[in-house]
Amino acid sequence: MLKERARLIANGMLLMDLGAVAAAFFASYWIRNSLLPWLGLTPRFLYPLPQYLPLLPLALGLWGILLSRSGAYRSHRVVSLMDEAWSIVKTSALALVLLVLVVYGMRLDERLLGDQLSRLWLAFFALLATLLVLAHRTLVRVASRYLRARGLNYRNILVVGTGPGALLILRTLEEHRHWGYHIVGVVRGDTAGPGSETALDGYRIVGTVDELSDIVNRLVVDEVIFAVSRADLERLEALLLALEEQGVLVRVALDLFPRTRARAQLDDLDGTPLLTFSTAPSNPLLLGVKRGMDLVLAAVLLLLALPAMGLIALLIKATSRGDVLFRQVRCGLNGRLFTLYKFRTMVEDAELHRADLEHLNEMTGPVFKAREDPRVTRLGRLLRRFSLDELPQLWNVLSGSMSLVGPRPPIPDEVARYERWQRRRLSMRPGLTCLWQVNGRNDLDFEQWMELDLEYIDSWSPVLDVKILLQTIPVVLSGRGAS
Repeated sequence: MLKERARLIANGMLLMDLGAVAAAFFASYWIRNSLLPWLGLTPRFLYPLPQYLPLLPLALGLWGILLSRSGAYRSHRVVSLMDEAWSIVKTSALALVLLVLVVYGMRLDERLLGDQLSRLWLAFFALLATLLVLAHRTLVRVASRYLRARGLNYRNILVVGTGPGALLILRTLEEHRHWGYHIVGVVRGDTAGPGSETALDGYRIVGTVDELSDIVNRLVVDEVIFAVSRADLERLEALLLALEEQGVLVRVALDLFPRTRARAQLDDLDGTPLLTFSTAPSNPLLLGVKRGMDLVLAAVLLLLALPAMGLIALLIKATSRGDVLFRQVRCGLNGRLFTLYKFRTMVEDAELHRADLEHLNEMTGPVFKAREDPRVTRLGRLLRRFSLDELPQLWNVLSGSMSLVGPRPPIPDEVARYERWQRRRLSMRPGLTCLWQVNGRNDLDFEQWMELDLEYIDSWSPVLDVKILLQTIPVVLSGRGAS
């Protein structure tokens, strides 16, 4: 019942958010089409509203999917307003990017309007959608606090356990009273009598774990949180079943491995619950968005670059002996091997002479980097300076072995010499550009390089990818993208 109620509330919140997005759609049209021309701030009126209306279902679909997948409908009891606001801003930004990609990629503006879509209307729409959703969420919080201040909208919590985990939960709930949880007592995890212990951290001990069912009958309890040791988990089954029969929501604190930095989530394998630990992004929707961006942008860039790539191929063939393309086996996602393509920038037998040039290596760790590598041809230096040698890797992106943004793909020999913590950089698909390339590249040592890759993995979002792509443009145009 509680689960269905929470789902009903979440669906209601989503519908109200979509109502706010729809209101922003019409309000932004009125501002751009009526208010600004009346004030003399825009030169002409927009096309009639019916021509814009087919975009409304598309916008509502994008905002709805992204909001529902962003965790935006978890109880605001346990999410701060700043975290919720930041999540909504990121979601709106991503939804706007996807809306623009779909509209211009499918030429919906030309089909619907016969002309370009108003960029000013798009900007107003994204801004108003963000502000109206934020306003709605803030009003919900204010109303909830108003009710709780009058003794309503509280949930009574019973904590089972007296160890460090239970103390942490009690103190966290105490520090966040605005979440609306009221602790009715603590239950000792052992089976002995209460003895001289009558309180824990100021909260009354109401009995032992063997008395839990009677305690729930005696007190008004909405939720029970188990904060017990791993050794006590085996005897929880009977208690969980008893509480289930009594209709009480049960939570189990999963701090079984407190030293792990991986994010934990509960999965289901055909009815078998699995506790999953992952240090890499695992949201299928957001990863799908990343792959969609890769396909669209890589295809567009490859088509635009074809004339330049043809000219580069001719120049390479005319100025030095050997193949136009350089092929090398690299390590991809989780160590998968693939063939990376680049324009050849070195002499034909360059790999045979690498051992003789180790004294020129400017990079710490297992990587070889030398600014004055004598194997690089004159044309190759120019191609490397503006990263033109990496254009063929757009095919690697289209084939799925690489992404536009991600840690640079290493060669197997380098990976074999990684320290254990460095290997985690393979947990995301390698990319054409990354934080390392826009934050100093060869001016950073190998360990800093690895740390930036792990920072990217830990903080990844589609918005971060867009930010890195935009930062890459001036780096490449200025010639600071040299290998």
